[in-house]
Amino acid sequence: MFKRFLIAAAVASLATGAMAQPPQGSYEGDRGADNVRLAWADVLRVDPVYDNIQSSRPRQECYEEEVGVRDTRGNNAAGTIFGAIVGGALGNQVGKGDGRKAATIAGAVIGGAVGNNAARRDDSYGVQTETRCRTVNEVYTERRIVGYDVQYRYRGDVFLSQLDYDPGERMRVRVSVSPAE
Repeated sequence: MFKRFLIAAAVASLATGAMAQPPQGSYEGDRGADNVRLAWADVLRVDPVYDNIQSSRPRQECYEEEVGVRDTRGNNAAGTIFGAIVGGALGNQVGKGDGRKAATIAGAVIGGAVGNNAARRDDSYGVQTETRCRTVNEVYTERRIVGYDVQYRYRGDVFLSQLDYDPGERMRVRVSVSPAE
């Protein structure tokens, strides 16, 4: 009974054409137009192909710079007034009568000039540091993979191709047949 079932199944499959399909992974199943078909080849070796590529990228470069600063905290008016008072007091000590008045005025004028000059000398210059930054282009060389040398076997023959990708252990190949004349 079991034999009859197997025979009937075989006859039914022949009638529907199920046996006409080639097994998966065979060479006959992927025929295309113009005598071209796709097949599978075994990959023997994959070697990456490198190239040195030069690029640049912007980078901030910062440094400390000394900057001179004038400190004008001294008060010139106060120095002038103080000098005039001291000069007038000293001039008042000299002479008598109108000479004393003249000496007081002259002392005040000279003292004011001296006080003003002294107040200016109190202005000081200091040194401070400021951080300055600038953008520079940093050039660098980078080693990149630009392709793969692939060695593969198709029907006993060994071939070599350069691909943009790593195909793995097996790869599809296009087989074209034409008459040799």
